[in-house]
Amino acid sequence: MAIADQVFGYFMPVVNLMGPGAVKEVGEQAKGLGAKKALIVTDAGMKKMGVADQVKDIIEASGLKVVIFAGAQPNPTDINVADGFKIFTKEKCDLIVSLGGGSSHDCAKGIGLVAGNGGNIRDFEGVNKSTKPMTHLIAINTTAGTASEMTRFCIITNSETHVKMAIVDWRCTPTVSINDPVLMIGMPASLTAATGMDALTHSVEAYMSTIATPVTDSAALMSMKLIGENLRQAVANGSNFEARNNMAYAQFLGGMAFNNASLGYVHGMAHQLGGFYDLPHGVCNAILLPHVQRFNLNSNPKRLADVAVALGENIQGLSVRDAAEKGIDAIIQLSQDVGIPAGLTELGVKEKDFKLMAENAMKDACSGTNPRTAKLEEVIQIFKNAM
Repeated sequence: MAIADQVFGYFMPVVNLMGPGAVKEVGEQAKGLGAKKALIVTDAGMKKMGVADQVKDIIEASGLKVVIFAGAQPNPTDINVADGFKIFTKEKCDLIVSLGGGSSHDCAKGIGLVAGNGGNIRDFEGVNKSTKPMTHLIAINTTAGTASEMTRFCIITNSETHVKMAIVDWRCTPTVSINDPVLMIGMPASLTAATGMDALTHSVEAYMSTIATPVTDSAALMSMKLIGENLRQAVANGSNFEARNNMAYAQFLGGMAFNNASLGYVHGMAHQLGGFYDLPHGVCNAILLPHVQRFNLNSNPKRLADVAVALGENIQGLSVRDAAEKGIDAIIQLSQDVGIPAGLTELGVKEKDFKLMAENAMKDACSGTNPRTAKLEEVIQIFKNAM
């Protein structure tokens, strides 16, 4: 292919607000979009803790009416999307505000896509399947991991096949993203660890991607550095505000990287585990990440050596291959330090499902940019290695 034909896109929300107190801006942002009535899409936990009502109060103070839909499940399904869309339509809403982690944001994106385009969320599986803008979405993030508040990725589980549908569409990029580290203080250690390793996976896969660019590389490397320096502290002490703040930036940078360089087999495979077993996405990523990168090692050992440096390892005097191995070891050590399970066996995964999951993983939209192309048997073997 000629150099002139290699065109790379770059996608981000129009407005991105970060820092302590950023959530207080949601009302003015909603008002600025000309909205009259907002649907808050969140999960039961955010509603129970009162955070959803706090955001509702902020928006109402700006003169808008607000309805809360707290039906986003940890791995949101097409049923969740349909239920939310019914409320959106019944209440005659004209804006969506997502509150929470990736599950709430993805559910909200699904509702917005259907609201703007009609049909069923299943119609949009794949890349750029929509033809009309989705409803304006303001995404308020409460975890430091998925970066769904600023990406064009939307992952929804098909309730009939139990396969996670990867919807990659520039039209489902939120209009406004809000990252307020104050909202992340109360995250439990296990969620902090899982979402932090999710962010690391985004950065590593984006850096290894076949469509990585200098722009995405810079974001990916800084994200890895911040995670290596702050995730352990955030897990050990959730009230460590500096660590929380740095992890908020790290996950956002990881989102900038993979939103434009895409991902690889880790996500393609993790989506199957989440769909089949309803497992935490970040935990699945963390377990699979070193095994997939070991499979990828021959494709670009220099890049894995860069991962080692970003995670704080000293590679002076090592060969490129040994330095690359050190990068994989650093991923494993970080995962162990923050309490991620050692393998898929602990999560109840069954080998009898490997063939079907591997077949689906190879079709996943995220797998197309993995730096090394795998055969079906090789994907199955990666699953086995991760047990």
